Amino acid sequence: MRVFSGIQPTGAKHLGNYIGAIRQYVASQEEGDSFICIVDLHSITVAYEPDDLRESTLSLAALLIAAGLEPERCTLFVQSHNSDHPQAAWLLSVAASYGELRRMTQFKDKSGQQDFVSSGLFTYPVLQAADILLYQTDVVPVGEDQRQHVELTRDMAERFNARFGETFTLPRHEIPTVGAKIMDLQEPTKKMSTTGGTPQGTLLILDDPDVVRRKIKSAVTDSGHEVRRGPGKEGIENLISIMSVSLQSDPESIEQRYDGAGYGDFKSDVAEAVVELLAPIQSRYHELRADSAELMRLLATGAEKAHGTSGPTLSAMYDRMGFARL
Repeated sequence: MRVFSGIQPTGAKHLGNYIGAIRQYVASQEEGDSFICIVDLHSITVAYEPDDLRESTLSLAALLIAAGLEPERCTLFVQSHNSDHPQAAWLLSVAASYGELRRMTQFKDKSGQQDFVSSGLFTYPVLQAADILLYQTDVVPVGEDQRQHVELTRDMAERFNARFGETFTLPRHEIPTVGAKIMDLQEPTKKMSTTGGTPQGTLLILDDPDVVRRKIKSAVTDSGHEVRRGPGKEGIENLISIMSVSLQSDPESIEQRYDGAGYGDFKSDVAEAVVELLAPIQSRYHELRADSAELMRLLATGAEKAHGTSGPTLSAMYDRMGFARL
């Protein structure tokens, strides 16, 4: 089974990203032939700073490896390092209609927030479809917000196959099993986020240990003192979820462990659990960033592996569409 996942490099990655996505990428190495793509080409469809894009791309690559992705067991690569992607997107555009792209929920949401709407934002789903189809992908793990894009990818693949001959595997989306949902520490009714969240409520994967401790100790709770889940206990429930993931322990046992303990000791223990969880990731990350030659070598190897798989698909597209190739 071939699995494809894409992750944008922009935005500092937080604990919610690690629990909800990055850990899934690591697990996918056990499930089949896993392709993990840092989709930097997608990042330029909205306003951005070139220096920030370069830095965030390398930072994310190092972070993914530090978190457990092994380049020998998966294919980790940067989208722009494989020129097959933009070529395939242009060819695939013949299988996408204006009406379909205009109806994409994410396009409508994002375009409504900007004064200047790039054509790249409009055609974003075509490039996303090319990302997936180039690798003859079987499964695309996505959140509910990306289901529509994967369904469009299937429609485009079916349309292309019908017109030009069988070329693409039809991928299916897979909504990951719901695990702990990590909320903002200051606004525990909202998901943790680097764009829509609060700075003090967002635990970044690369936060210094003292910063982690300070953020958790200042987390919003309630006027009670019971460490348990339930209505009105959103802040405590969020901390229980964070500890549950950090210690790989079920929430019920945590509630029992802190029965009658109060919030102070509980928060301190949550902070130490998170610090311990992130310590090896941060250590490996800094090693990789200090050795830029090794990081680039790993990315070059990934790009070569990716092209080895995507190249035959792209050649088949050109051939079946009637191009006179050299």
